[in-house]
Amino acid sequence: MAKTTKELIADATRNAHWIDRAEAHQRFDQGAVPVDVREDHEYEAGHLPNAIHISRGCLEFKIGNHPATQDPNAELVLYCKGGGRTALAAQRLQEMGYTNVLALDEGYDGWVAAGEPVEGAATDEEE
Repeated sequence: MAKTTKELIADATRNAHWIDRAEAHQRFDQGAVPVDVREDHEYEAGHLPNAIHISRGCLEFKIGNHPATQDPNAELVLYCKGGGRTALAAQRLQEMGYTNVLALDEGYDGWVAAGEPVEGAATDEEE
C-alpha cells in the first residue's frame, strides 16, 4: 500500500533522533557538523554558523562530496525550515550507513525565533 507524503514524513519523524537548540550548541562545540537541507535560496537568505549546504533533493548525490560529510561516522546535525525535510534526510542518511545523524528540533525557523546566531542573512539594507 502506497504512503502519502504526510505518512512518509510522520514515519521519518518518529525515527529521527531530535535534539533541541541547547544540545545542538553542545554538539557543535564538540565538532558536530550542521547540515542545511533547505533549498539554495533559503540557505543564501541565512543559515546556522558554519553550516554545510546540501539540499534535500541532492542529498544522496552530494553527501560524500564535502570532506566533513564523507565519514559515515561523522556527527551531523540536520535542519530545514521546520522539520519535514530534516526527518526525510535523516532517514535517508541512516539508510546510507550514516551512524550519527541528529535532527534539529524546530528547524531554522525555531533557531531564528529564539535569537540564535545566523550567517549569510542580509543585515544591512543596500543603498
